[in-house]
Amino acid sequence: MTDPRNAVTAPPQAQRTFEGKRIWQLAPEALSRAIQLIAAAESAHRPDLIIGIARGGVTAARRLADAMQIPYMIINARHNADDRLEVPASGNVVLDSEPDLPDITGKRILVADDICGTGATLDAVRAVLEERGPAATVRCAVLCRNIGSPQQPDVWVWDVADWTVFPWETTPDRPTELLPLPAAVRQP
Repeated sequence: MTDPRNAVTAPPQAQRTFEGKRIWQLAPEALSRAIQLIAAAESAHRPDLIIGIARGGVTAARRLADAMQIPYMIINARHNADDRLEVPASGNVVLDSEPDLPDITGKRILVADDICGTGATLDAVRAVLEERGPAATVRCAVLCRNIGSPQQPDVWVWDVADWTVFPWETTPDRPTELLPLPAAVRQP
């Protein structure tokens, strides 16, 4: 259960970029290809556990775990107040008050989410993991990265500069443009 008293404040300079040119939409075929590409890229790091960030990272975590044949679990963290289009980032990330995490000491962890908007959610989850013990590595994989984010995950597929709608979200009543089928992942 998320607890608003367990909020982490994002740095003030963390801003997402929205050019206002389109609303991107991730189609199921592009999602499948992105998962394959991320799984292939991350297999070299041999993660022991994938941690998906609910709500957006649940599908990515489950599908990566299936592709890589490793366990996954979910941690609840929320940055946006709701799922409406173009809602400004709140600057606060609300996390589970007591996430039910296994012992991660010495484990190779892959954190999965749908998008890195400001990087605040990934930072908050990393902080919770660090409190739980020294993992061997904590890497982050996301489907999309907003070009305004000061943070670069370890691997991502699309750079975006407009709102992105994912398959698990309600399709907007405005026109959308499909994200292109990916050919490769991006890395810092």
